[in-house]
Amino acid sequence: MASIPMTAQGAKRLAAELKNLKAVVRPEVIEAISTARAQGDLSENAEYDAAREKQAFVEGRIKELESVLSSANVIDPSTLDVDGQVVFGATVELVDLDTDAEITYQIVGDFEADIKQNTISVSSPVARALIGKSVGDTITVRTPAGEREYEVLDVHYR
Repeated sequence: MASIPMTAQGAKRLAAELKNLKAVVRPEVIEAISTARAQGDLSENAEYDAAREKQAFVEGRIKELESVLSSANVIDPSTLDVDGQVVFGATVELVDLDTDAEITYQIVGDFEADIKQNTISVSSPVARALIGKSVGDTITVRTPAGEREYEVLDVHYR
């Protein structure tokens, strides 16, 4: 598997999720299967079926997280010498030139992106347009609602 870029915070979050799945969720699911089995006939046992489905999901997620973490290339943007340019892991403050709305994004790996946390994937159109830009630069991004223009206000490396 190819190297997967990831921030240190993202790697910690995924490692914590993996630890929780293995130490807490997996034992709970095993207990639920055991309890459902004790009820008798498995052919018409909805609790057993639900517990088995959850077990399959949990085991799949554990394998996915183990694979991602084993292939992770953890990048600390604060150690990079990039002279104010937007790079992977940078936190970028932008202003929408049409609405004057300001927004801050951190550019992260695909597996740690979460728009609710203002983290966007390095492969997203906005991040791709931002990479290599500096304070004062303007970018144009195609969105489903049309083209949007943003100006880079500030770049931080945390």
